Parts: sequence; C-alpha cells; structure tokens
Amino acid sequence: MLVKQSDSLVLLIDMQEKLAPAIDQGKEVEQAAAWVLQIAVQLGVPVLATEQYPQGLGVTLPALAELVPEHGVMEKIHFSALREPLIAERIKLSGKTQLVIIGTETHVCVLQTAMDALAAGYQVFIVEEAVGSRTEQNRQLALLRLQQAGAQIISKEMLAFEWLDRAGTDSFRTISKGWIR
Repeated sequence: MLVKQSDSLVLLIDMQEKLAPAIDQGKEVEQAAAWVLQIAVQLGVPVLATEQYPQGLGVTLPALAELVPEHGVMEKIHFSALREPLIAERIKLSGKTQLVIIGTETHVCVLQTAMDALAAGYQVFIVEEAVGSRTEQNRQLALLRLQQAGAQIISKEMLAFEWLDRAGTDSFRTISKGWIR
C-alpha cells in the first residue's frame, strides 16, 4: 500500500503557538511538518489544518500556516478532527482516500483522528518525524497503537518518493536536491 499523490490529502493537526513549546523535540517536529507541507504544495496535494480551541492554545505556527491554503485552517473542539462535521465533510468532499497525518499531540488528537479515519475507510499514513507529544513515551505508544490498528507509519522521505513515483521528472529534480550528500 503506497501513498499516491492523486489520492492524498495532508491533514496538519493542532501545531499551535501555545502548545508547540511543550512538545518534546518540537522544533524538529515543526521542521519535518514544514518539509511535508512544502512538498505537498509543490505537487498540488491538498492540505487542511486544524486548531484545537485556538482561543486557549493559539493559532497555527506561522511557518506552517503560510503553507496552508486560504480557508484551509479549521477550528475544532473534539480531539478527533473527524468528529467535527464541517471538517469531516470537507475531507469527504475532497474525494481523497488517503490521509497523510502530521501534527500534535500524537497520543491525543493525531491518534483519535487517525482511528476515526481508519473506521471511516480511509487509508491512513502517519509521518513519523512530523508528529510529536509532550513525552517521547506517549508518542511511541501512540505510533505502536496506530500501527496495530492499521495505520501506516512512514518517514517523510518515503512519502516524498512515493508521491513522486519516478525519477527524471522536473518535480523529482526540484524536490530531491539536497537529499544525496
């Protein structure tokens, strides 16, 4: 089961200003998420982002928000984004069958969103470097549980190479610069 560019939608979960400083290895998670979003934008893969109670947790980190299309950030109260009718409908209307999920916290909102997505019949891919929790233990437990439930745990390079599908294209040349040292 490979990730296909034509079937994918990236869902950025709750990478918000007041939560980010509490995330273990938060800067690295943010950088990995930005990398995924940049490639999605270059390849035309749709991106949606969620904000959990932004009045309390702040808005999406600016470096990530600039990579999300206008009207692509949606507020939520439920931990699972798919429990929000407007978000679930927006994902359904995209016609995409594969959700690539990045964000925080792995053991709460990422996990619950992914579990609901699996139950709804989506293929779910979690980008390992681009998800985080306040503790590494919670992140690891969530990744294990997600994998056991049927989510695919992938690296950001797996994602990029699967989306690109082949070498020799302009997209491949642009995106792969700097991968081989």
